[in-house]
Amino acid sequence: MTEITAILPAYNEEVSIGSVVLQTKKYADRIIVVDDGSADRTAEVAEMAGAEVIRHPQNRGKGAALKTGFGALNGADVVVTIDTDGQHDPADIPRLVAPILGGEADMVNGSRYLNGNKKDTPLYRRVGQKVLDTATNLESGLNVTDSQSGFRAFNPGIKDVFKFGQNGLAIESEMLADAAAAGLRIKEVEIGVRYDVDGSSEHPVAHGVRVLLKILHDMELRRPLYYFTAPGIVMAGAGIFMGLEFLRIFAHGGSLQYAPTLFMVLLTLVGSFMALTGIILHSISRIMYECKSEMVTLGRASHVHNQVTVGMMGSGLGQPVGKPARDN
Repeated sequence: MTEITAILPAYNEEVSIGSVVLQTKKYADRIIVVDDGSADRTAEVAEMAGAEVIRHPQNRGKGAALKTGFGALNGADVVVTIDTDGQHDPADIPRLVAPILGGEADMVNGSRYLNGNKKDTPLYRRVGQKVLDTATNLESGLNVTDSQSGFRAFNPGIKDVFKFGQNGLAIESEMLADAAAAGLRIKEVEIGVRYDVDGSSEHPVAHGVRVLLKILHDMELRRPLYYFTAPGIVMAGAGIFMGLEFLRIFAHGGSLQYAPTLFMVLLTLVGSFMALTGIILHSISRIMYECKSEMVTLGRASHVHNQVTVGMMGSGLGQPVGKPARDN
C-alpha cells in the first residue's frame, strides 16, 4: 500500500492549521507539522487535529522547518509539502503525487499559473511572480511557471539532494535549483489557490525583493558564467574598444589622458579576471553537481529496491538471507 507523508511548516498559524491538517489527513497517511517557533497555539491545535508535531524553540525560517521535516522521514513512498496558511487545497494531493507513483517524475511542482496567470491573482503578485520565475529559471535552467509554490511532491529517495542552505522563503527557488542541478525529473501540475485568506505576514514587495536578492546571490556558484563571465566579457570588451579608440587618437597626433587610460586598463583587467573566474567556477560546479547526480541515482535505486523488498516480504516471496542456524 502506498504511504504518503505530508510535511507542513507552520509559523503562527493557529487559525488555519487545524483545518489544513484535517483536510490533509484525507489524503496522507502521516502528517508532520514543524512548528517554527510560533508564539501562538499552532503546535497545540495541530496536535489536537491529529498531526505529529516537531517544535523549533525559536523561529528559524521555512527552509529550516522543511529541513527538519525531511529529516524525520522514514519509509514513505511519496512526500508532500504544503503551506499551512489555507491558500492550498489538500484535495489536489492525489493529482500532485500521481506522476511520482507513476514513475514519471522525481519532483512535482504544484503550479497556480500552468495555464496562464489566473484572473483572480492580484496584479502585484503576477508581476512579482514573473520576476522571480525568470530569475529562478535563469539560475536553474528550468522552465517552471510557479517557482514560489510551496505545494510539491517528492520521491523520498532524492531528499539528500537538497542542501537547505536558505532558511527563509527563498527555499522554494533553491530546491528547484538543487533538483535541476542533480538531473532530477521535474514535472508541474495545476493546483488551485485562495487569496481570500491571510498569507505571509511579510509585506509582499519586501518578500519579493528579499527572495530575488537571495536567488541572485545563489547564482554565484550555480551559474557563474552568467554571474561572472558574461559581465566580465562585456567589461573587457568595453576596455578593449576604448583602448583601440585611444590608439586611433594617438596615431592621428592626439594625446592620451591619464584618467581615461587608467579606466580603460582597469576595465580590461577586471573584466578578464571576472571572465576567467566564471569559467573556473563553472568547471568546479559541474564536477560537484555530477557527484550529486550519482548520489541521486543511488538513492533512487535504493528506494526502489526497498519498495520491491517490502512487497516481496509482504507476499511471502522474500525470506531473510543469512547463515543457517546450527543445531545444538
